[in-house]
Amino acid sequence: MFLEISSLSTYVLIAQGRDRRALVAAYQYLIMGTIGATFIVIGIGLLYLMTGTLNLADLATRIGDVSQVRPELAALAFIGVGVSLKLALFPLHLWLPNAYAYAPSVATAFLAATATKVAVYLLLRFAFTVFGQSEVFLDLPLGRILLVLSIAAMLVASTVALYQRDVKRMFAYSSIAQIGYITLGISLVSVNGLTGGIVHLFNHALAKGAIFMLLGCVALRTEAVTFDRLAGLGRRMPYTAAGLVIGGLSLIGVPGTVGFISKWYLVLAALELGWWWLAALVVMTSLLAVAYVWRVVEACYFQEPRSNFAEAPRSMLLPAWLLVTACVYFGFDTRVTAGAADAAARVLLGATP
Repeated sequence: MFLEISSLSTYVLIAQGRDRRALVAAYQYLIMGTIGATFIVIGIGLLYLMTGTLNLADLATRIGDVSQVRPELAALAFIGVGVSLKLALFPLHLWLPNAYAYAPSVATAFLAATATKVAVYLLLRFAFTVFGQSEVFLDLPLGRILLVLSIAAMLVASTVALYQRDVKRMFAYSSIAQIGYITLGISLVSVNGLTGGIVHLFNHALAKGAIFMLLGCVALRTEAVTFDRLAGLGRRMPYTAAGLVIGGLSLIGVPGTVGFISKWYLVLAALELGWWWLAALVVMTSLLAVAYVWRVVEACYFQEPRSNFAEAPRSMLLPAWLLVTACVYFGFDTRVTAGAADAAARVLLGATP
């Protein structure tokens, strides 16, 4: 219920964009979000009919005693699809690019940092805490399905991002790819894999929150966020441009940034399983991120300014640079972030037999 309340406010935020296409984007998200919420409610209703409780701890205890397989499979399917719609898992991501591109910059920063992350948390709770106690769940190839969808998200979304002219839309497709990294860690069902996926919830929120806040600074001065408007940004708005570069480096996973920590754990998890090809794929998709982040660097530092504009006000730069600084700080000091993620991964895996 609270997830849907937050979604209702999100629809309104998206619709506040100046472009008329923001209304269409909000309507698309409304339709797909409502379908996802309906699926989740149907799945929870089936669980209630089977167990007689809505408490997550009680569900985890009682679901193992359920003798009827079909209602349990139906509940798993409804909740899985519903949550996947909410977290924009490929190919159920169609609402996200327009929502990020046409929403006001402040709303986009909030959405990128929080909205999909809550749905990932819901997926973790249901998958490991509730359904993880069921024998039916252990016999299903859900991990392999999630693995394939995660790889598709990393490859397809990163490739599509290369061809975007609108910078916000490019980073929107980047978010779909980053969600793929998160679900990739979940699909590996190991301590390092889950640690990488969970810590990337926080790390991606820092990087993408900083990027979209800085793009808001650009929109304030140039009235649009296209690559033409980024030309010469390094000279006119040096602090904004530098923050965008550091945030982009975090998305790539350059050592010394938070993105490196996430991808390090994912590579370790892949190597533990002997999947060298998957470790190489993580590196390859990071190179795709290099390509689209370089487009921003090239526009900011290697093109002549096409208009005269001043740096953004300090009231906008300070909170954005707080996140930028956190991208670097937590890239070196991982005791809080990776430590908490590791503890959470061990708890979740301990909940499954």
